[in-house]
Amino acid sequence: MGLLLHRIDDRLIHGQVVVGWGQPLGLRFIVLVDDDVAASDWEQELYRMGVPPDVEVHFLSVIDASTRIAAFHADPRPGILLVNSVDTMQRLIAAAPAIRTVNLGGVHHADGRTQRLRYVFLTPQEEQQLRALEQSGVDITAQDVPGARPIPLQDVLAGRGDG
Repeated sequence: MGLLLHRIDDRLIHGQVVVGWGQPLGLRFIVLVDDDVAASDWEQELYRMGVPPDVEVHFLSVIDASTRIAAFHADPRPGILLVNSVDTMQRLIAAAPAIRTVNLGGVHHADGRTQRLRYVFLTPQEEQQLRALEQSGVDITAQDVPGARPIPLQDVLAGRGDG
């Protein structure tokens, strides 16, 4: 099984990830890739509180995750990988090109971002980064919950798909 989902979600671990994705996928581990969280025991403990005790959580920097990505893909248990930004995902894929699919799950409003879907807001730089990833062969879709239809990147960037 291994990593079933590579998700960009600025909230990282939260109910929609743990319950909405975790239960249908039978989640047994989470790989949270964030340089700041990987260096903060306090933040790690906060995120652990939102995860059932039978789900293992790995807190890794981009560099550490890139060296372990093959092992996570080969893990017999179902797992997901979470990053908090397009930039982090781009850096991770540059270091670990085995990631070939990306789920835009929650990139919320911030200064300089334009709404593309009700749960995806992007800056021009983030749009450019996503296009570059797609041109390199990464399949990028937006999908907030498993029961929703995956929306291709081109539709996301055009603001189509929330119908």
